[in-house]
Amino acid sequence: MSPNSAGRWSLAALVVVLALLVAIWPRDREATETPDTGTAVAAPAPADRRSQDDAQALAPLRTAAALRSCPAPTGASPAGPLTGLTLECVSDGSAVDLAAVLAGRPAVLNLWAWWCGPCAEELPVLDDYARRAGDAVTVLTVHADPNESNALGRLTDYSVRLPGVQDGSGRVQAAVGAPPVLPVTVLMRPDGSVAKVLPQPFRSADEVAAAVETHLGVAV
Repeated sequence: MSPNSAGRWSLAALVVVLALLVAIWPRDREATETPDTGTAVAAPAPADRRSQDDAQALAPLRTAAALRSCPAPTGASPAGPLTGLTLECVSDGSAVDLAAVLAGRPAVLNLWAWWCGPCAEELPVLDDYARRAGDAVTVLTVHADPNESNALGRLTDYSVRLPGVQDGSGRVQAAVGAPPVLPVTVLMRPDGSVAKVLPQPFRSADEVAAAVETHLGVAV
């Protein structure tokens, strides 16, 4: 066999060995376990609360917190960016259609979380304002973290009895176009539209009253 023939045979043998190595080399785990359907697979939707925060686990915390009941539907036609958004009432676990319970009345929505320091100072202020406003303005908290157990614990610690809804997936924040900060207060008109988004903590009931009068035209 000539030297040139030997070289060609050696090259061919090397190509075969490389092909075998490629064939048996382990592929990426995700690629082998994900079916090739030609379509993208959507990520799981974020949950409004943790799976361990079920009715049984939350029952004693709800009793201790003794929150006021969430508002009932007013009978007015729901409208605005919150239409179709249903969340769990923190006080008793019932379903709350936000647009339906806020329709026909000016409202103050306060977005907060159990770990938020400024929220701890602001929530008692909002509770004071809610008692002062009575039926003239609906005041509702929106807990924007999946840990509902800690939310109830914090409200008990703060002696705050405001009604609220659980929104760990941040649907209210997205619907009203609020910035990704806490606390945020959203002032809603009776027609369901957003009058003002205020990404700031309030330090007195008078401050809340002034904002509501300025943007909603309600003096209390």
